[in-house]
Amino acid sequence: LLDDACTQAQFPPAKVLMVDRGIDKDYARVAGRDLDYATLRSRHMDADVPCTWMESTEPSYILYTSGTTGKPKGVQRDIGGYAVALAASMKHIYCGGEGETYFATSDIGWVVGHSYIVYGPLIAGMATIMYEGTPIRPDAGIWWSLVEKYKVNVMFSAPTAIRVLKKQDPAYLKKYDLSSLKHLFLAGEPLDQPTHEWIMGALGLPVIDHYWQTESGWAMLTSAPGVEQTRIKFGTPAFPAYGYNLKIFREDGTECAPNEKGIVGVLPPLPPGCLSTVWGQDDRFVSTYFSLFKEPLVYSSFDWGIKDDEGYHFILGRTDDVINVAGHRLGTREIEEAVQGHNAIAEVAVVGVADQLKGQEPVAFAVVKDAARIATPELRDALEKEVKKTVDDILGAIARPKRVHFVSGLPKTRSGKMLRRSIQAIAEGRDPGDLTTIDDPSTLEQIRHVLAN
Repeated sequence: LLDDACTQAQFPPAKVLMVDRGIDKDYARVAGRDLDYATLRSRHMDADVPCTWMESTEPSYILYTSGTTGKPKGVQRDIGGYAVALAASMKHIYCGGEGETYFATSDIGWVVGHSYIVYGPLIAGMATIMYEGTPIRPDAGIWWSLVEKYKVNVMFSAPTAIRVLKKQDPAYLKKYDLSSLKHLFLAGEPLDQPTHEWIMGALGLPVIDHYWQTESGWAMLTSAPGVEQTRIKFGTPAFPAYGYNLKIFREDGTECAPNEKGIVGVLPPLPPGCLSTVWGQDDRFVSTYFSLFKEPLVYSSFDWGIKDDEGYHFILGRTDDVINVAGHRLGTREIEEAVQGHNAIAEVAVVGVADQLKGQEPVAFAVVKDAARIATPELRDALEKEVKKTVDDILGAIARPKRVHFVSGLPKTRSGKMLRRSIQAIAEGRDPGDLTTIDDPSTLEQIRHVLAN
């Protein structure tokens, strides 16, 4: 997998640091590229490494995000602006101070782990907890036992995790001493009102929803209790963070009225901490993020949003065909390409279907090349398993469709555009909307039929 990734990469790494767990005894390292962590650790264990002074605009790290296309983008972060943004956020948003303890339940492969497991808490002089595991193993009290044991003051998690905990015995929330905890922050996907209300009532503490992206590096929409106390409104990440001139725009570039759905955008300049470019592709940085309108120049979040009469913002989902599975953004086209990696599949449409636990789940509707492959229920089941395995092998289990339904045709307009939103609406039990441009109405009836059965 690693060798294949390095082969496909437009910018392959010069070195790869390997943690060898001894699982694959026959793994062949690539000379000059692969470095052994244990060997290097023993060699440099007691080394005195002096601080290296850098220009504030030098790159601090590159974190890849697929975003709206299948080709990953290297989000490049600077040093000085990022440090300033994180230091300010620790004080003004998270209210964490020197000598206290911070617990972000993410991992360092994601932007939350970079910003709020590693850099943010350490810049603020806080202890930080790095935990590997689920919120319910060995039991649903594991996180709260860590809060008690390490006297955690600030905690950061995701709505998906809270929805998992919501299904467990509520006694675990009362089993441990949580008196050190000031508040819980949530981000990663939209937080629904019932879950927000439940966890805030169960903890008896402020639970603050906030919204940001890999690209921003820190909160774009949030309450800022370190600046002023504002009313927590369930299901909303509240207000633009200081430094963000964030607006809701119509598709013609004009600003939306209150309670009008539009595109969440930021008028530049972007504040410190945001991406400085797409690594090695300055032109892509401009064409991807700043080409939504010719006038005004706006950074596009690619998310739909609404601002209500009180100025609270609600995030409604992506403007493109990207679905959010447990906080992971997945392009439907990427999954479609993976499904079509199976040689029996001629065509496929993948949509995100609402799921109470994960936010959304991908569901595939596929057309086979040879109808004999799905002639019996047993053959259909076998092919569905094969297709899921193909997706696992190409994209990983997170992208595996919940179901692969087989149909003889897919709903399209007469111009050949796939009616994904209509498919999604039917899969969620909603009205499919305006179908005046559909080429073959029977294709939607097929989808209704396979879902009903």
